[in-house]
Amino acid sequence: MPRRRPLVIGHRGAPGYRPEHSPSAYDLALAMGADAVEPDVVVSRDGVLIVRHENEISGTTDVSARPEFADRRTTKRVDGAEQTGWFTEDFTWEELSTLRVRERIPALRATSATYDDRQPMLRLRDVLDLVRKTSLEQGREIGAVVEIKHATYFAGIGLDHVPLLLAELDACGWGSGQHPLVIESFEQSVITRLQQEGLAATYVYLLEAAGTAYDLRASRAAGVPSYADQLSPRGLDVLAAQVDGISLDKKSILRPDRLGRSRGPATVVEDAHQRGLQVFTWTARPENAFLLKQFRTGAKADFGDYEGEWAILRAAQVDGVFVDHPDLGVDFFRAPVVRD
Repeated sequence: MPRRRPLVIGHRGAPGYRPEHSPSAYDLALAMGADAVEPDVVVSRDGVLIVRHENEISGTTDVSARPEFADRRTTKRVDGAEQTGWFTEDFTWEELSTLRVRERIPALRATSATYDDRQPMLRLRDVLDLVRKTSLEQGREIGAVVEIKHATYFAGIGLDHVPLLLAELDACGWGSGQHPLVIESFEQSVITRLQQEGLAATYVYLLEAAGTAYDLRASRAAGVPSYADQLSPRGLDVLAAQVDGISLDKKSILRPDRLGRSRGPATVVEDAHQRGLQVFTWTARPENAFLLKQFRTGAKADFGDYEGEWAILRAAQVDGVFVDHPDLGVDFFRAPVVRD
C-alpha cells in the first residue's frame, strides 16, 4: 500500500545549499524538516566508514591543494571504470579528518561554494549521532538511509563493508531496529549479506535507468539480468521476494521521449506496489540543468518548472523522494493535492 505522502529524504544532506555531506548540509536538512537523510558510505585505509558519495574525493574536498598528500594521487579501476585522483582507502581517518569539503558543482551552486574549505568530512557515526540527537530535540522520528558504495570493489581490497557496518551500527545504537534505518545499494549482493546477518533494517535496491548492476557484471555469470530486466513484471516478482523496496532513477518514472517530454508516470511504480515493494525515486532537483527539457525555463543554474516535473513523481505515488533542497521537497510533497 503506497504512502499517502512520500518520505522527503535529504539527499547527501541539503546539497542545494551547502557542500554535500558536510555538517551544515545535514544540520540544514534536519532543520528544514526532512523525514530522513542519506549518507553514502565508503571506507578509509584503517576501516573507518566515511560519508562521501564516492571513494575518489578530489571533486568534493581540498585534497588536491594539500601538498602533503600530492604523492597519493593515483589511477585505479573502480566498478569497471578507470579513475585518477585521491581515494579514501589510501588515507587513514586521522588524515581524512584534516581535509575540508567543497561544493561539487560550483558553477550551478555558487552560494553553496562560499562554504568551501570550512568544514570537515564526516564519519557515518557522526551523521547517525546527529540524526538521533535531532530526533529527540525536535520530538519527531527521523530516519537514516545508508547507501553502501562500491561494495564489491572495497571487499576486493580487504575493506569489506559488511562487518564494518554491522559493528558501527551496533556501536551507535542503530543495529537493533530502535531507529528508522534503511540500507540501500546498487549492488544487491551486499544487501543479501546484511540480511543474512540479521541486521534490522528496511532493504532497498537501487536501479539505474539503463545498464546492469556492477556486482552482477563482476560475477561473470551467464545471463545476468539488466536493470530493465529487473524492472519488468517478471523481474519485480523476483525482487519482491528478496528486498523491501526499490529506488529508481526518476527517468524510469518520467519516461522522457527524444524531445525531453515526459510520457509518465510509468507503470513500474504501480507494478512494484502490487508486489508489496516500496518505491523511492532520485533525485528531485529544481535547477534547469537537472530537469527534463519541457520543464526548463532559463539558465542552467536557475530554478525551472520543477513543480511540473515533481507532480509526475507525486502522481506515481512513490513512497520516498530524494531531494537536494529539503525545504522545497517538504513544501511540495507534503502539500495537499488540488484536484480539478
